[in-house]
Amino acid sequence: MEQEKRRLSWHPAFGAVLRIELERELDLLDIVDERQLTKEPLQMDVLIVKKEKNIRLEKNIGRIFKSYNIIEYKSPEDYLSINDFYKVYAYACLYQSDTDRVMEVDPREITLTFVCMRYPRKLLGHLKETRGIRVSRQGAGIYYLEGDALAMQLLVTGELSERDNYWLQHLRGDLKEGRELQELMERYERHRHSRWYQAAMDLIVRANWDKMKEEKEMCEALRELFADELRESEERGKEEGREQGEEIKLISWICAKLKKDKPISAIIEDFGEMGEPEERVSLICEKARRFAPDYDVDQIYAALAGSAEKGDREETKSK
Repeated sequence: MEQEKRRLSWHPAFGAVLRIELERELDLLDIVDERQLTKEPLQMDVLIVKKEKNIRLEKNIGRIFKSYNIIEYKSPEDYLSINDFYKVYAYACLYQSDTDRVMEVDPREITLTFVCMRYPRKLLGHLKETRGIRVSRQGAGIYYLEGDALAMQLLVTGELSERDNYWLQHLRGDLKEGRELQELMERYERHRHSRWYQAAMDLIVRANWDKMKEEKEMCEALRELFADELRESEERGKEEGREQGEEIKLISWICAKLKKDKPISAIIEDFGEMGEPEERVSLICEKARRFAPDYDVDQIYAALAGSAEKGDREETKSK
């Protein structure tokens, strides 16, 4: 699960959360994920097209929307750079120009929305200095970028209102154990049959897996959604328990022989006949001798586990 966490794909969950945020007005919109801009592999994160031009959305993140709305989303670990701004601005130009008829897409009807976890001070300083763009705060985590031909807004998810933008605000990997996770599960339980909520929750749980699987009161809906992962985790725990038990049993047998002052070479030979590798028995003997004359089995097991962990770290560094 740790490797899977590093490979998390945040964008599909963001598309799902966007639909959650706008769900009361979804019938007014066509939302296209990863809309390809040209024949070459260049695509927006999300394109939202209003079905009726003159309808104004009530949702706080959608009030700026016009006919064509381009969304750029940065995952929680990423940041919104100066280059990102110009790339997305180019998307607007390409989208407007890549049509069959001149002015088929009115540039006055295009908006840009930038979504990121943290406030991008460097970018906003650059825009103010080079383009005269002003930042106008519209609410918690919502900023309009004013002074350009295109209407633009910045959504800082780390600052968004939990009341108004709960799911967008919780699309991250640093959720806290206890009440925050419990409330998340309670909210999901109420929408467990929605594919958008399932997609969003799937990513959120994977991003917070270590904390989520420790929650004693994981809701039934989540257990259902992650049945395979929980089963795999349980089986892995049982297997690790069996392996630990076998290791402790072997250490106990070796210690019993050491207490009788049996030579290590003879111990290695005895256990070799039982199919135990010479290196393994030799290592246990070496560690155990440090704990003579008591030969505390738990302490010896802990010392062996510590050596194995250290070896793994050194091997990782060498790679």
